Amino acid sequence: MKRYDIKADKEWSMLGGTGRSQTATMVLTPGETTGGPENRHRESDQWMYVLSGNGEAVVAGQHTPLLEKTLLLIEAGEAHEIKNTGAVALRTLNFYAPEEY
Repeated sequence: MKRYDIKADKEWSMLGGTGRSQTATMVLTPGETTGGPENRHRESDQWMYVLSGNGEAVVAGQHTPLLEKTLLLIEAGEAHEIKNTGAVALRTLNFYAPEEY
């Protein structure tokens, strides 16, 4: 068993992994974006849970809102970009299976 305290106070923070999966937090300031048309995880699914804030995800060319308590699956190979469209930090908890980083 492993236990992690989620702080989500840095831009990117790897919490841990097992070889089969991995988890990290991400924080985007208002107006900040990450990823883009070339950003893909070729072998890993990414589950993104919005802890707080709001934004937008563009996954495989489709736009979807990110609101607090949203759970988004970005499947392996899908190009994606995450944007903070709100006035406060967008904080997410991310899971990768299998490990990506």
